[in-house]
Amino acid sequence: MALTGRAALLAALGSIPVGIWDPGWTGLLAVNGPLAVACACDFALAAPVRRLGLTRSGDTSVRLGEAADVTLTVTNPSGRPLRAHLRDAWPPSSWLPGTEVEASRHRLTVPAGERRRVTTRLRPTRRGDRQADRVTVRSYGPLGLFSRQGTHKIPWTVRVLPPFTSRKHLPSKLARLRELDGRTSIVTRGEGTEFDSLREYVPGDDTRSIDWRATARHSTVAVRTWRPERDRHILVVLDTGRTSAGRVGDAPRLDASMDAALLLAALASRAGDRVDLLAYDRRVRALVQGRTASDVLPSLVNAMATLEPELIETDARGLTATALRTAPRRSLIVLLTSLDAAPVEEGLLPVLSQLTQRHTVLLASVADPYVSRMANSRGTTDAVYEAAAAAQAQSERHRTAEQLRRHGVTVVDATPDDLAPALADAYLALKTAGRL
Repeated sequence: MALTGRAALLAALGSIPVGIWDPGWTGLLAVNGPLAVACACDFALAAPVRRLGLTRSGDTSVRLGEAADVTLTVTNPSGRPLRAHLRDAWPPSSWLPGTEVEASRHRLTVPAGERRRVTTRLRPTRRGDRQADRVTVRSYGPLGLFSRQGTHKIPWTVRVLPPFTSRKHLPSKLARLRELDGRTSIVTRGEGTEFDSLREYVPGDDTRSIDWRATARHSTVAVRTWRPERDRHILVVLDTGRTSAGRVGDAPRLDASMDAALLLAALASRAGDRVDLLAYDRRVRALVQGRTASDVLPSLVNAMATLEPELIETDARGLTATALRTAPRRSLIVLLTSLDAAPVEEGLLPVLSQLTQRHTVLLASVADPYVSRMANSRGTTDAVYEAAAAAQAQSERHRTAEQLRRHGVTVVDATPDDLAPALADAYLALKTAGRL
């Protein structure tokens, strides 16, 4: 319970004439006595807050950057109308900075025996689970002099999913996939691809594709058409160790890696391949296996939602052993990790042969665009030193990539905006060449 500002204002205004005409206890009692009686009556007429019934409904998941609406239903079982201010508390990252007060506070009036709904709109700024804290209700009497206050715990969780901003590249990559699959006027033949069908020869076809046995049985020249292999296994491995926590722009490297993994999964599932996910640093943080083509993308998004970088060094041996157990047969292993020299040379390179002997390995890494801008800066002494440092960092990065390529690894090194389409292009190139 608490006095309101209106009661304090009335007490202050009543004290002015008392101080002028009749200072003393008698004057104070003459003013504050009726005010105290009015406050007591106001308190008695305010609806009780402990007996209120509160339930939640609404969104349980939302993509990062979008809005989620959570509805709170307030039921007033008492015989007095509820005039209340309500605060629906959530973690600070549930709203854009500066909008929390306006979004979380509501005024409502609930007649006796009825119910009303209020909607809290969340705009989360981070991935993961956002759990409702508590609901605080302040009930006022008809005079607005006194209030009752109480809190209720109404559990609710909103899962904030990765935004999948690279979705815009999917149509162009699917068009390229249709070309490789022979569903357009362009038919591509790559080494190791699967035989599809026979068709009549047209000028311009590769003469090496002529099927002489089929031609001998028919009156026309027949050529073979080919399509990329289907039903191949792809294991996407997310490194969630300390290097994934480095921020590039406004987000950690892990977020850019997840976005690239989602585009690759969407493309590969449309191509008829099976996609699994492994997130690892020193232990398994997420594992998605055996999903159908229609279910793989929602499963990956849901598994990635709660992933956060761990400030520990990734155990490369443990990662390799877990990847080999997860992919017992020949697969394409897509490793999303750092190209920093020390983690690669000391951790990954000594165990890389275990992966490359059995699998095709594709390593993708997030490059910092600020380093490129530093390398091009000139004009001042500080800028020249920055350019020299950036050039040295780029040289070490290129040397590390060359070491990986000598071990048979395909390397993709791109900025956060370009990583997802570059990884998709690398996948399509491997598929075209029949190397999956």
